[in-house]
Amino acid sequence: MTNLSTFKLLLVFLFFVNGIIAQTFEADADVRARFEYRHGFNDLFSDNADPAAFVQQRTRLNLGYTAEKLKLFIAVQDVSTWGDTRQILPVDGNDSFSLFQAYALLNFNENWSTKVGRQSIAYDNERIFGGLDWAMQGRFHDAAILKYQKDGFNLDLGAAFSQEKPKNEGNTYRISGFFTYKTMQYAYLNKFWDNSSVSFLFLNNGFQGFSGPENITPDGVYHRQTMGSYFKFPIQNVNMAGTAYYQFGKANNTTDLSAYQLSLEVTYKPGSTLFGLGMEMLSGTNQEGESKNRSFFPLYGTNHKFNGFMDYFYVGNHANNAGLNDIYAKAILNTGEKSNLLLKVHYFMANAELQNNADNYLGTEIDLVYSNNLMKYVKMNIGYSHMLASDSMSLVKGGKPSDNTNNWAWVQLNVNPKLFSLDFKK
Repeated sequence: MTNLSTFKLLLVFLFFVNGIIAQTFEADADVRARFEYRHGFNDLFSDNADPAAFVQQRTRLNLGYTAEKLKLFIAVQDVSTWGDTRQILPVDGNDSFSLFQAYALLNFNENWSTKVGRQSIAYDNERIFGGLDWAMQGRFHDAAILKYQKDGFNLDLGAAFSQEKPKNEGNTYRISGFFTYKTMQYAYLNKFWDNSSVSFLFLNNGFQGFSGPENITPDGVYHRQTMGSYFKFPIQNVNMAGTAYYQFGKANNTTDLSAYQLSLEVTYKPGSTLFGLGMEMLSGTNQEGESKNRSFFPLYGTNHKFNGFMDYFYVGNHANNAGLNDIYAKAILNTGEKSNLLLKVHYFMANAELQNNADNYLGTEIDLVYSNNLMKYVKMNIGYSHMLASDSMSLVKGGKPSDNTNNWAWVQLNVNPKLFSLDFKK
C-alpha cells in the first residue's frame, strides 16, 4: 500500500467517526528507537568481517472507535533505519510507510462476535501465534475470526485466503516468505479460571506448491497441520506452564512431515525476585537424511522471546534443520522502584543426529536485559548477549567458523503516550 492510499484511508476513517454519534474515539502513539551493535547476531560471525551498527525506528499511530456493538481499529506505521533516505527528498525513497492493522470487530450479542480485516493474532505464550512486537514491523494476518466467550471459556474460529491481487483467471500465489500461506484455517479453545488456563489449538496451513526444473511451475497446494495444547497454573509462589504440539501433513510437495514440540517452565517468586527453570524440545531431521521431515517449526509465533535473544534459532532460520533441545535458567531481579534486571542462560543441543556423529552440544548463550521506566509513557531497555558456540554449531549454520567472538548489544527507547480519548453522548 502506498503512502497516499494509506493517508486516504485514514481520512475516510476520521470522516466516518466525525459524521456519526460515536461513544469513544481514542488515539495513541508508539515511537520506538533501537540502537544495535551486531557481532555474531542471528548467525556465527564470519572471518575477516566487520561488526554492524545501526539505529532503527518505528513510529506508529493507533486509532480506535468504539460503539455499543462495533469497534474499529486502524494502525499505520513507518519503520525505517536512521539515514536510509537522503535528506530533502520530497518522499521517503524506501517506502517504509505501511498499514499495520485495520479491522472491524462486530459484537452480535454478549457471547458472539467477529473480527475481520488486517490484525495481529496472539494466543497464550505466543509460541505458535504471536504479535512479534520485538520486530519493528510486527506481524499481522489478513483474516476473519468468529469468536465466542462465556464464563471463562473462549472459542475462536479463524480463516484466511491470500492472493497477490484481483484476477480474472487462476489462483497461483507467488508471494514468497518464511511459511507465507495461501490459505489458513484454525480453531482455538481456551478455558480460564483462578489464574489458571488450558488451551487447545488446531491449525491448517495451505502453501502454494511449485515444481519443474527451476521450481517455478505451479503444482497445487500442500498442507501442514499443527495441533496441540498450552497450560499454566499456580501453586502458591510457584507457577507452571507448558506446551505440547504435533505437526503433520506435508513439509513440501513431496515430503511427509512428522514433528513435535514440548516445553515446560517452572517459576518461583518468593518476594520481589523471580527465579525460573525451563526446557524446550523441538524435533529435527537427522542431517544424514531421513525419508520424512521431522523438523518442527513454530510458524507465526513471537520466536524472539524463545531460545535466546540472539535469534540463532527459528527467527527466519533453522527450518528443516536438526531441531533443538534448549535447557535454560533465568532470574529477574528488582534493581529499583521502576527498574529490573533479567539474567537468562541457555544450554543448546541439537535434537537430531548431526553429520559424522558430531557432538550434539551447540553452545551456551548468556542474555542480560536491564529495564527502567524513566517516566510516564517512557521506558528504556539495555541488553547484552553472548554466544559461546561449539564446533557443532557450524554444522547447523552452514559451515561458518565457531571460534570467533559472537556477541550483541542494544539500547531501546519506547515512548507510548495516549494522545487523547473523546467520549460522545447519544
